[in-house]
Amino acid sequence: MSRLQILAVAFILLVPVALFADQVVLKNGDRLTGVIEKSDEKTLLIKSEFAGEVTIQWTAVQEITSTQALHLILNNGQTVTGTVTTTDGNLAVVTTNSGTVTEPKEAVAKLLGEAEQAAYEKTLHPGLLEAWQGGADVGFGLTRGNSQTKNLALALTANRKTLHDKLSLYTDSIYATNDTPGATPATTAKAVQGGARYDHDFTSRLFGYGGADFQTDALQTLDLRSVFGGGMGWHAIKNARTTLDLLGGLDYTREKYATLASRSFAAVSVGEELSHKLGMNTLLTQKLYFFPNLNDTSEYRATFNFGTVTKISKWLGWQNAFGDIYVTNPPAGAKPNDILLTTGLNISFAH
Repeated sequence: MSRLQILAVAFILLVPVALFADQVVLKNGDRLTGVIEKSDEKTLLIKSEFAGEVTIQWTAVQEITSTQALHLILNNGQTVTGTVTTTDGNLAVVTTNSGTVTEPKEAVAKLLGEAEQAAYEKTLHPGLLEAWQGGADVGFGLTRGNSQTKNLALALTANRKTLHDKLSLYTDSIYATNDTPGATPATTAKAVQGGARYDHDFTSRLFGYGGADFQTDALQTLDLRSVFGGGMGWHAIKNARTTLDLLGGLDYTREKYATLASRSFAAVSVGEELSHKLGMNTLLTQKLYFFPNLNDTSEYRATFNFGTVTKISKWLGWQNAFGDIYVTNPPAGAKPNDILLTTGLNISFAH
C-alpha cells in the first residue's frame, strides 16, 4: 500500500463523526450533533452518541444542518423532503426533483427523520392486522359456607384506528350459578353479547357507520337477537381528552326466543357515545341508544352502557362496567330489563 493510500485511510478513520451527523446550533451558540429524529412547533428531538435523546425548544434553534434527508410537513399540508441547511433564518431543503426549496421556519408544522417518517407513514396505511388496541376484562366471584355461588364475567374490546377509519370489535359475557342444593334456578345468569362496527370519516365532523350486534340471554329465553344497521354520525366534540358522537340511522332486528316464534322488524336508531379521560390514568366511556320499532311504534328497545378503566401499570388496569338493555315486549314471565354490573382486572394490549 502506498503512502498516499495509507494517509487516505487514516483520514477517513480519524475525521470527526460530526461531519457525518446532523447538527443543530442554538441561539446561545451551543452545538449538538447526532441524528435529528423529529420536531413539531414546540420541540426538536435529536439523538446524540453520548447524551442520548435530547429535547430542545424549537424557538431556541438557530440553525439546522442535516446529512440525512428530512421530511418537512408544512402548515398547508404539503411535504418537502431533502437535506436541510439554514439560510437567513429559513430552512433550505435540497430536494431530488425540485432543486432547493426554501421555507420559513414558522411554516414547518412537523419535521421528521427517516425512522420517524417510516413510522408516520405506517400509521397512515397500517395493515389489517396492525394498529390494534384494546383490552380484556376478567372478573370472578366465589362464595362458600352459608351461600354457595360463583360468577364469571369476561369481556374483550379491540379498536383499530387510522386517520379516517375505525374498526371496533367487542364481546362480553356473564355466567353465574347458585350451587346450594335444591336452589331454583341453579343458573342465575347466562348472557353473551358481541358485535362489530366500522366508521369512516367523510369530513372532520361527519362520518358514516355500519355494524352488527348479537345477543343471547338464557334467563330471558332469548336464543339469539341479531341487529344489523348503519347510519350517519357527527363528532360534536373531538379532541385529545374528549369525544362526543351523535348518531342516527336504521336497523333491522331479528329475534328468536325459545318460547315465542321468531320475529323481525325495522327500527330507527338514535344514540350518543361519550369518551373522556379523567386525569392521566382513567378513561370513562358511556353509550345511550334508543330503537323505536317502525312496525309498531308502541314497542322499542333501549340500551345504556357506562364504564371506567383506571390504569395501574402499562398493561394492567381496574375496570368497572354497567349495562342495561330494556325491551318493551319480553316473553311472558320475563322482565323487560337486563342489568349487568361487573368489576375486575383489565389487561390492555396494542399491536
